[in-house]
Amino acid sequence: MKSAVKAQQAEDSAETGAQQIRDAIREAIVERRLSPGTKLSESEVGNLFNVSRTLARAALQALSYEGLVSVEKNRGAFVAYPSPDEARQIFAARRLVEPGILREAATRITPADISQLRQLLLEEGRLMSEPGQTARRAEIKASGDFHLMLAEISGNAIMQRFMEELVARSSLVIALYGQSTASSCGHSEHGDIIAAIETDDLDRACQLMLHHIAHIEADLDLRERKSLGLKEAFEL
Repeated sequence: MKSAVKAQQAEDSAETGAQQIRDAIREAIVERRLSPGTKLSESEVGNLFNVSRTLARAALQALSYEGLVSVEKNRGAFVAYPSPDEARQIFAARRLVEPGILREAATRITPADISQLRQLLLEEGRLMSEPGQTARRAEIKASGDFHLMLAEISGNAIMQRFMEELVARSSLVIALYGQSTASSCGHSEHGDIIAAIETDDLDRACQLMLHHIAHIEADLDLRERKSLGLKEAFEL
């Protein structure tokens, strides 16, 4: 009996460890500290988090199921490099999902939730005015946290997890295809969405959310590019 309990405790501990690694790598992707195509070797991940390669492999495999990591035979794991078509699909999914999350959140939202959302916007605004890459990464995270908090308020844990994946995959796409240095999520648009929720104008809130997602996507350069030969590349 004791051995069975110990085995279960060891299994639970391993699962928790893999999840912590997965969450840490996902956050680094969201903040764009890890760029698309970055190699993630099991040994390096294991050493970094002081865990076995088996546990590191489990975390990377979990991230591959979310589309954040690509595992290639005989080459290893890499931060995913989404194609233009995948990028379009990610934002199409957000347009389908986020208005529904917003409506569900609006039925449950409390004055404390509104206060917390506005506090998040204040922090986002403060970071926008600060120079340097550290502030920029923190701003990107705060921007994504706005969408994740709405999912949390909705009370649907499955949808919240799905939004974590969509926000992370959006960050990969923005890192690859974004054209401007502006925030990946319009700060003022977040404020407009909160104001519409406060006045119980959910149709307007949903329209603003769709406009907001379209605004993010419009900043991406998803044009297909013809591959050049070596000689052609250097003749440009």
